[in-house]
Amino acid sequence: MKKLLFSLLCALTFSAASQAQTQDRLPFAQDKLYTGASLSGFDLNWNKSQSWHMNVAAKCGYLFEDDWMILGKVGYDWYKKGTKTLEAGAGLRYYIEQNGLFLGASGEYHHNAEYDDFLPSAQLGYCYFLNRTVTIEPELYYNLSMKNHTEYSGFGFRIGIGIYFE
Repeated sequence: MKKLLFSLLCALTFSAASQAQTQDRLPFAQDKLYTGASLSGFDLNWNKSQSWHMNVAAKCGYLFEDDWMILGKVGYDWYKKGTKTLEAGAGLRYYIEQNGLFLGASGEYHHNAEYDDFLPSAQLGYCYFLNRTVTIEPELYYNLSMKNHTEYSGFGFRIGIGIYFE
């Protein structure tokens, strides 16, 4: 009887171990696609030259290596006072697998009727998974203006939603 119980215990252990190896891939695994949208503004950012504004952006990305993503971004800034701005950019994200944080760096081109500007940007964000593929992504960012550092550089907070595809 002891041999039978020991054999059943070994079989159960081996089957559990093999099940663990065949589970889904990591959340930020290589060859996944990403699409997302973000919203910022509402006085959650600071920039010396701007009034109240709202920014809407669409993003898409590709995880070319585990925890490394290349991103593309298109956005629109609406200002209460001042000109509206179109923006386009590309960037890179690194995900810290253990806690869902990500670090990002990007470059954005901003165009409006008054000026054109290039802004390198740094981000720190968090991916909160609602299910296996959908995330809520709060993010802090800093944009550094190449046109006029004191007037157009700024930091802020944005909230986004992301979807990771297999």
